[in-house]
Amino acid sequence: MTIQNDMRTPLKKVRGLGAARDGTEHFWHQRLTAALNIPLTFILFGVVAATFGLGFEETRALFANPIIGLLLAAAIINIAWHMKLGMQMVIEDYVHSDGMKALLLLANNAYCAAVALIALYALIKLALLG
Repeated sequence: MTIQNDMRTPLKKVRGLGAARDGTEHFWHQRLTAALNIPLTFILFGVVAATFGLGFEETRALFANPIIGLLLAAAIINIAWHMKLGMQMVIEDYVHSDGMKALLLLANNAYCAAVALIALYALIKLALLG
């Protein structure tokens, strides 16, 4: 018989909450975005490879295809979200000052949102406005 030295309250044991009070939600979000990144990245690289040798109008027409546009938008959003989750985990694990941690988490969120918005803007502008 083993004796566990578990300092969690019975309520925390039932809820599965750890020190971060998030349980495994962050872990599963990161794994889900990673799994989705595999096919979306292949699609992204395939579309980029398909544009080699095409002129501007042909490339714009390819990106204007609703299915291609939605898949590329999904890839952009998923990659940015996965990037945010990964950096958030590094910041939470290795930055110990509460003030610096809050500042870095805010900067991480802003940077990932900016990357996603700029990429989506470029995609929409290329697809719709040419």
